[in-house]
Amino acid sequence: MKVLKFGGSSVASSKSIAKVINIVKNNSHKEEIVVVVSAFGGITDLLLDAGRMACNKDKLYLSSLKQIEERHLKVVEELIPLATQSTVLEKVKKMLSNLESILEGVFLINELSSKTSDKIVSYGELLSSYIIFEAMKENQLNVALKNTQELIVTDDNYANASVKFELTNTNISSYFSNNTHKVVILPGFVSKTETGEVSTLGRGGSDYTASIIAAAINASLLEIWTDVSGMYTANPKFVPEAFPIKSISYQEAMELSHFGAKVLYPPTIQPVLEKEIPIAIKNTFDADKEGTLITKTTLNTNPIKGITHIENISLITLEGSGMVGIPGFSKRLFEALSQKEINITLITQASSEHSICIAINDADAAIAKKAIDTAFEYEISLRKVAPLTVEKNNAIIALVGDNMKSHQGISGKMFSTLGKNNVNIRAIAQGASEKNISAVIAHKDIKKALNTLHTTFFKNQTKQLNLFVVGVGNVGGKLLDQIKQQQHYLLENLKLEVRVVAITNSRKMYFDEDGIDLHNWKEQLENGVSLDMNLFHKKVTTLNYRNSIFVDNTATEAVSKLYASYLKESVSVVTCNKIACSSAYSNYLKLKELSVEYHAPFLFETNVGAGLPIIDTLKNLVASGDRVTKIKAVLSGSLNFIFNNFNESATFYEVVTQAGIEGYTEPDPRIDLSGVDVMRKILILARESGAKMELEDIENVSFLPESSLNATTVPEFMETLKQEQAHFNSLRESAEKNNCKLKYVATFDKGIAKVGLEEVAVNHPFYNLDGKDNIVLFYTERYHEQPLIIKGAGAGADVTASGLFADIIRIGNN
Repeated sequence: MKVLKFGGSSVASSKSIAKVINIVKNNSHKEEIVVVVSAFGGITDLLLDAGRMACNKDKLYLSSLKQIEERHLKVVEELIPLATQSTVLEKVKKMLSNLESILEGVFLINELSSKTSDKIVSYGELLSSYIIFEAMKENQLNVALKNTQELIVTDDNYANASVKFELTNTNISSYFSNNTHKVVILPGFVSKTETGEVSTLGRGGSDYTASIIAAAINASLLEIWTDVSGMYTANPKFVPEAFPIKSISYQEAMELSHFGAKVLYPPTIQPVLEKEIPIAIKNTFDADKEGTLITKTTLNTNPIKGITHIENISLITLEGSGMVGIPGFSKRLFEALSQKEINITLITQASSEHSICIAINDADAAIAKKAIDTAFEYEISLRKVAPLTVEKNNAIIALVGDNMKSHQGISGKMFSTLGKNNVNIRAIAQGASEKNISAVIAHKDIKKALNTLHTTFFKNQTKQLNLFVVGVGNVGGKLLDQIKQQQHYLLENLKLEVRVVAITNSRKMYFDEDGIDLHNWKEQLENGVSLDMNLFHKKVTTLNYRNSIFVDNTATEAVSKLYASYLKESVSVVTCNKIACSSAYSNYLKLKELSVEYHAPFLFETNVGAGLPIIDTLKNLVASGDRVTKIKAVLSGSLNFIFNNFNESATFYEVVTQAGIEGYTEPDPRIDLSGVDVMRKILILARESGAKMELEDIENVSFLPESSLNATTVPEFMETLKQEQAHFNSLRESAEKNNCKLKYVATFDKGIAKVGLEEVAVNHPFYNLDGKDNIVLFYTERYHEQPLIIKGAGAGADVTASGLFADIIRIGNN
């Protein structure tokens, strides 16, 4: 014999009930079936609401009653043929009339006891079981309806009654030993006291009912049918990558259900555990799915079976020097809570006995504080104990698995994973059996914590990167194109799911919490809201996504000043904007320190050499113990392009104009031609090699005439390039006369840095540097005779974007 329990979501409508009937029919061909059903989905809440409103003299209880009536009558009309419909409707209406009488009584006397509340909510299961019974008869099933109130006997602790198992088991065994039907329908949740008063087994009690029946009849299997395909590795509403657990032990299932896994009501397991009756969690709406099998032991080799959580938790702390070495404090604390019927979810105590922390539901926090402060009023008056502290808006997350104790480092991995993602842990609890490791965290961090832990402990899943991209012009637009092109490749080969969550231009910003469709990002951005970088920052931190990356494709100082605020929120920063790293040394150092402190990478490879691995190579040299003695470089792709194309057939003005059109110079070409851009780059390299240097420490030997240096606007500057053509021609002619080429060179040697135009001889490594290429020579203690040379394209939107993309992937692979 097998017991099948169908929850509220499985019997929420006539369509879903039809699926239930089909499942029962298929199973009844093989063996006798017991079917336990919940109230129709949402009905229990409506019944509770109606009771509360009636008690409060609110006539809107009649509206709730009307909804209850309409729901049940509609199901009858849709499932029961007209020939027999009137009989069923008559009985349903009679039951609803009795319910209305009880509610009217509550309204008149303005009182609602737990005993009366149990009578009210019991109608949900009584109605659903009767209607489903009649529908099964119409489907030619050999079915009987038995009221569980005649089988399960409880004490008189209404709303959460305890079962009298000796009487209950006798009743169940007696009934089923005489049963001749293939299928028996039972209402879940409901029961009666020894004196015959209606009682209930608490919310989730239908699962418990099914388990009690299964244990009493020694069922071969207990199946819990719901709207998901088993117990998941995490709540799929929070963790999209979560997947069903095929096999799990009774103890693991109890831990998961206690810590928020709503698929199974925690007390359900106990009755069947003693008889070692397996429990299967199945999906009513996808009946062929395997689901989860709960047994005594499992063959699953992963020590972690699931990651779960409880929301709306308050952490209360009792502390004081007067507690140390004095027995009885814990007893008095727990008694104070017990007297107020407050459930404790987590307990942790310092070994010094100076403090005890307890996690309880937020709704109980005020009552708990009053009760405990009263219990310790004397000690508080003597200042031996501090008044109870209450911290609301927390949550508990828990790793669950039978075999965690046999695997070293699980708790360390858990806490380091949370720490790297800026999830602060307020309290920890871990039993000696190590079936559960629990931590109290801020409520706002639930989603991030669950996802990061899931990625860590279920490695076959992908790692999600969430990008917030500021600036989608030349470089930013190319970056989005590259991400769109490579999204599938990264997912398939590197297990990286790269999502662009937000984009901005100089006018607007657009967010999509599920990831922006990069095929039409321009249209979406046009439909965005006005750009507000403070609001942008608030939105990023409110979303609180794991592996968040702020990508700056601008060249503006205002955006660079935001980096610290993002790093402090454990949001990584990837940037091609050189301003931050070439700002005051103290700011540069602060950003590096924040990156380490908050485990948020700060990557700026494209600050020097666009997509060339210049900074990364330098970091590796320094990290390996090498010491840089000298750097000589051509670091401006735009200036290299300009001087490579400046000849007799093209004026200096024309070449600079062309460089701007092709995107090699900044929108303001003065940044490139003044040497400021190259100064920033050599400064960054000097700092990365270990030098403490400011921008003003760099000597800038400008090749521009005074009129160009004094120009206050871009048009005025460009006009001076025309007027000073003779000056620029003289520079070119001098180089040609000496059989040299003009190169804008940056040098860092013995702590001194300078930039300027140089005539490079034919045998120099810089002589044949083509187009917009960059070149860097690193002279170090290891590379003292022949320098380490890095050479390649150092300007252009495509290569800069590819450098940014490489930094993003580097974070993903970290």
